[in-house]
Amino acid sequence: MPFTTADRLAIHELLSLHGHLSDSGEFDRFGEVFTDDIVYDMTAYDAGHLTGRDALRDAALQLGDANPLAHHVTNITVTPITDDTAAARSKGLAVNLDGTTASVTYEDTLARTPTGWRITRRRVIPRQKPLTP
Repeated sequence: MPFTTADRLAIHELLSLHGHLSDSGEFDRFGEVFTDDIVYDMTAYDAGHLTGRDALRDAALQLGDANPLAHHVTNITVTPITDDTAAARSKGLAVNLDGTTASVTYEDTLARTPTGWRITRRRVIPRQKPLTP
């Protein structure tokens, strides 16, 4: 099955869904976004790799009130790798309880599964300083 415009739209919606599920605490629905064996790379935060949806859910629950109030995903680009795999890059903005914000870049690898596109690997890269010439 060739990579289509419908695939791009499905991937855009999938990336957006992660923020909605996280903000509403619907971590048990992460199967709609991630594969069972997701590798969530948090090494930029000295937190290593979280492997599997259960580990991802447990980490979010452990953060409790330290979780952002809101996750916003923007500037999504999708690059087909094969008909059934893709790379996506997007920006994430988090609004924290104290009113501060944070910016990250998500680098995702996705696979077409029997239930639709899912993220198989995510690398989270914090944006900590502006570009300097």
